[in-house]
Amino acid sequence: MAANNRRMSGKKGAQVGSGGQRRRGLEGKGPTPPAEMRKGHKKNRIAGAKAKQATATRRTATLKGRGGKGTSEMVVGRNSVVEALREGVPASMLYVQQFIDNDERVREALQLAGERGGIHLMEAPRPELDRMTNGLNHQGLVLQVPPYEYAHPEDLAAAAYDQGQDPLIVALDGVTDPRNLGAVVRSVSAFGGHGVVVPERRAAGMTAGAWKTSAGAAARTPVARATNLTRALEGYKKAGIAIVGLAADGEHTVGDLEALGGPVVIVVGSEGKGLSRLVGETCDYRVRIPMPGGTESLNAGVAAGVVLYEAARRRS
Repeated sequence: MAANNRRMSGKKGAQVGSGGQRRRGLEGKGPTPPAEMRKGHKKNRIAGAKAKQATATRRTATLKGRGGKGTSEMVVGRNSVVEALREGVPASMLYVQQFIDNDERVREALQLAGERGGIHLMEAPRPELDRMTNGLNHQGLVLQVPPYEYAHPEDLAAAAYDQGQDPLIVALDGVTDPRNLGAVVRSVSAFGGHGVVVPERRAAGMTAGAWKTSAGAAARTPVARATNLTRALEGYKKAGIAIVGLAADGEHTVGDLEALGGPVVIVVGSEGKGLSRLVGETCDYRVRIPMPGGTESLNAGVAAGVVLYEAARRRS
């Protein structure tokens, strides 16, 4: 016993243990992760490539739709619905009141919707139509216009260059009447322009009224929407496109401005206020339309038509 005590007393103090490291080393590491998650594995590389491709696809889709959509619209009333259908305003649904008096306008609306195709007919009770139109006098006919697909400002210039042409674009600054927008779209189409740019806020959009005024030109002339019109114009300038603003006190007259013969964006302001300060400062040229008759100003559609004619004349 004494010998045993001597052997034990020969130790140099307490020994340090492993701290559980050996025990943890013997423990399992859990289930093996799937091959797609193991770095270096073939399936992991394939999964990574698919993820990159999906990201690229989402980015492409975002760029394609970056102009954004407008909001859906209801055209109400027999005369308004018939006129919209005659003028080719896009429509997705024609609501007809149950037990409606079947007059000539109702029959024509049904005929036009049927001939065009792609317009669904829906019979609905009067209370439902009252609710849909917030109590407006719909007279038993309601036409649903789908949201307008706006282009992006850059797309207009790109389309022109793809056709081997210098861009001819009209931008509207502070124009709030949809009929003026429709008239401008019609003029741009008539003189070979490549589109119209409108601001996203405090400006007219492509409503049913704009479609009707364009007399079908809206179907072939794109309208782009800019979050910030000044930045959009600056982007055009960086691309080598001249920015020409219409102003009653402009330094140049329309007939003397050679820049209209090249790549150009024509900026038209509101009939009352004209160009806003920032937009006016962004313009490379400010031009005026001589009016010997003494009229102070022209509406946006007429003013744009005059300048577009001069631009088209110089390009011919």
